[in-house]
Amino acid sequence: MAGRVFAITGASGVLGSAVAKAAAAQGTRVALIDHAKHADALEACGPEAIMLGGVDLTDAVAAGAAVDAVADRFGGLDAVINVAGGFKWETLENSLMQDWHRLFLMNVQTAANTSRAAIPHLKRSLAGRIVNIGANAALKAAAGMGPYAASKAGVHALTESLAEELKADGVTVNAVLPSIIDTPTNRADMPNADFSAWVSPDDLAAVILFLASPDAGAVTGALIPVTGRV
Repeated sequence: MAGRVFAITGASGVLGSAVAKAAAAQGTRVALIDHAKHADALEACGPEAIMLGGVDLTDAVAAGAAVDAVADRFGGLDAVINVAGGFKWETLENSLMQDWHRLFLMNVQTAANTSRAAIPHLKRSLAGRIVNIGANAALKAAAGMGPYAASKAGVHALTESLAEELKADGVTVNAVLPSIIDTPTNRADMPNADFSAWVSPDDLAAVILFLASPDAGAVTGALIPVTGRV
């Protein structure tokens, strides 16, 4: 992993920052891309890391400019980790249809825009990689999970389709499908749950980094459940 260049979206969040920190620890040069900008996430990634804050990845032009800036800064790009996304629980009967659209933008369009911009750079890498964040909840959606599960199902389909598009170019595209990630927000929302059964950000990051590594060249189009003991 030493010397490889990763662009990580949603990098100021719990999972994104865990992925960035773990990648940097393995010698990867990381670019943290997010709408927000948190110095703590950047500082944990070493002196070579850069942060691009204030980026609206739902906008194709903004996403393209961010990806090109990363490739220009480091002289190339080897992997994109599409962590940026969102969640909302609501039943269809009580939902606002703009929430469905918003979750599509946050979960599908951010990944599509970033991946599309990265494709020319990844084709020039010796081991180009795209890793998306799907959801185990999208395999069988529970009540109130319709908007979120539908958008994450879109991420799954994007992953499979893009893997077919890029396999002749040596670029792999895979997704991890976590259950409940152990984050402060999830603990606050479910205070009586067994947190030890959830997936830790560090454990999920380890799977993501394997898929982004040169060693995972034989894996593409995979939707890999990472569910802990849920």
